[in-house]
Amino acid sequence: MVTIARKRVFVAGHRGMVGSAIVRRLQRDGEVDLVLRTSAELDLTDQDAVREFFRNERVDHVYLAAARVGGIHANNTYPAQFIYENLMIESNVIHQARQCGVEHLMFLGSSCIYPKHAPQPIVEEALLTGELEPTNEPYALAKIAGIKLCESYNRQYDVDYRSLMPTNLYGPGDNYHPVNSHVIPALIRRFHEAKESGADSATLWGTGQVRRDFLHVDDLANACVLAMNLPRDVYFSIASERCSHLNVGSSVDFTIREIAEKVARAVGFTGRIEHDLSKPDGTPRKLMSSAKLASLGWEPRIGLDEGLASAYADFLEAESVVAH
Repeated sequence: MVTIARKRVFVAGHRGMVGSAIVRRLQRDGEVDLVLRTSAELDLTDQDAVREFFRNERVDHVYLAAARVGGIHANNTYPAQFIYENLMIESNVIHQARQCGVEHLMFLGSSCIYPKHAPQPIVEEALLTGELEPTNEPYALAKIAGIKLCESYNRQYDVDYRSLMPTNLYGPGDNYHPVNSHVIPALIRRFHEAKESGADSATLWGTGQVRRDFLHVDDLANACVLAMNLPRDVYFSIASERCSHLNVGSSVDFTIREIAEKVARAVGFTGRIEHDLSKPDGTPRKLMSSAKLASLGWEPRIGLDEGLASAYADFLEAESVVAH
């Protein structure tokens, strides 16, 4: 009887929201051997450390979910950290993966790669067709570079490195920092604290009129595993050699005000939602077209109301752990 060796899969950034969701998904299948390292065990910005890791671990597949991430305030406040750390992480991992014979790699990007005024819904071909949103341009440029690294290595070395560009994400493992987090976790914390303190109002940054779509991170994890395991000819029949990334979104968008009202209901905050107009809105609208990925058999399964309820439960659990 022939025994088929199990694939060794490195999930870079496995403690983050995206990486941990991918790990949960792979563990549920139970068909691979996971290779995991914390940032303390492996600094992905250190070229020598990454080289030694890949030489020693004989990895078959890589999910590159490690990144310096944050909301509009963090992007605006720490632009040098966002561009430097993300460029170093993706350059080191993609290059050493190829040097050490990694078969398949999946790079995770962001919807901020697209022009500020891209036609809606945004299709993959909109990349590099216009000016980026200034508040997160450094991060966006780093993610664009990651896509182009994968495309360039595919062309020159005939490897199979793919990219997915998720929309705004939320769910278990999110960062609930009151200032540096993304909009949904920031609102969860803000409304929870307002409810607990008995405040009759809470603040929403900006006008609330910009529109966004949001995807539960477990739906993204399903997309990642599906896209990674598709035969090469099937994947690249949809994603071209020079436009190798695919969008992952919910295909439904809401105003930020509508999102805030949904978060308030999930949290149980019944006070007024007031606007801080001194804060920036960001891109007027970002609705991702996921038609290409949908044609390959993927669709989101977790509705926003259901997802927000589970996200609030995750927040409460995280707060309980910190308290004890």
